[in-house]
Amino acid sequence: MTAILKVDTIQDTAGNNIINESSNTITIGAAGDTTNIVGTLQNNGAAVGGVNTPAFAVKLSGDQTISSASETKITFDSELYDTDDAFASNKFTVPSGKGGKYFINLQTKLNVSTDYRGLSSTIYKNGSAMQQIRSRIMFNSTLLNDGDTTLAATGVLDLSASDYIEGYAYIFSPDGGTIKVLADTYLTGFKLI
Repeated sequence: MTAILKVDTIQDTAGNNIINESSNTITIGAAGDTTNIVGTLQNNGAAVGGVNTPAFAVKLSGDQTISSASETKITFDSELYDTDDAFASNKFTVPSGKGGKYFINLQTKLNVSTDYRGLSSTIYKNGSAMQQIRSRIMFNSTLLNDGDTTLAATGVLDLSASDYIEGYAYIFSPDGGTIKVLADTYLTGFKLI
């Protein structure tokens, strides 16, 4: 035996609406209520919500000396987190079945002990520079004094399984001197829902 209950509103004993239907809109609860859903909430058969994984954050724990006028891969040696064990050998590789849009951020701290004319921080995809995800400061002739500078390169990339991401740094210092990527340089990323 089946039964059908036809109502527009279900209320609690105090007369507060718990479920209300009006003009094809169903309202569950009221402002200030907590709604607990047990099971999977779906939209046309697909689960609603999700998680932003894979996700990773790595950093350089000590200074890395680099050469002038040469794009140099940053050798990240400390993982803060890596949800899918996908970061190894200084690069993040998209795991099988985890392709999609990814938010990637490279926060590079650079130091030159002498004057410099340019520096950049670039995200590489599959061994190639992503020009649209590069933070660059270049000067034609004016030399800047030595010191620390932080650059951030940030973007959203379409990545497929086995694509890989790396961080690179560049400094042009015509006078030589010691050039370093400083500790606490970070590379982070996560898949967008």
